[in-house]
Amino acid sequence: MGKFDKYKIDLKGMRTDSARYEYLLDNTFFANIDSPEVQKGKVTVVLTIKRSAHAFELNFQTEGVVWVPCDRCLDDMEQPVSSTDKLMVKFGRTLSEEGANLLVIPEDEGELNVAWYMFEFVALAIPMKHVHPPGKCNKAMSGKLRKHLRTTPDEEGEEGFDEEPALTDIAGEVNAPIDPRWNDLQSLLDAGDN
Repeated sequence: MGKFDKYKIDLKGMRTDSARYEYLLDNTFFANIDSPEVQKGKVTVVLTIKRSAHAFELNFQTEGVVWVPCDRCLDDMEQPVSSTDKLMVKFGRTLSEEGANLLVIPEDEGELNVAWYMFEFVALAIPMKHVHPPGKCNKAMSGKLRKHLRTTPDEEGEEGFDEEPALTDIAGEVNAPIDPRWNDLQSLLDAGDN
């Protein structure tokens, strides 16, 4: 028996017009997928299949948590994931993808392994930025990062690393100290306006 045999669905042999499956994607599942995006997790996937005259509609409801490295301190952090995804499947001669969510599978096989699709839906549900809540990052790593982010030797670097960087206001002015070299450039621009 292969690693992902329990995720095979016999669409050709479906006896009813609808079916429901529930899967628990655990650490073993993510280790077997062997992808760098997610190494560990505990995610429940509810898959409902509806058969129509020419296709199968697969609806995936994903809920759970995965552990991913924090973008700031690189320690593992718990990241909630939740998504609702749909995949349309129809029979054809060869395996192919037609469009974003339409899959053609060989009719003579009639089976679809949904393991990779479930993993992709989980991976796509992970936000681009994953950072610990303020104050929860690894203190040693945050300290080293602050040390290397200093712009002048006399800068203390005491401000909380968990704070967001200064943003510009509507007029385009930065709400943070300005590097004095920009003042020299601004004086050149002002002299050109006279």
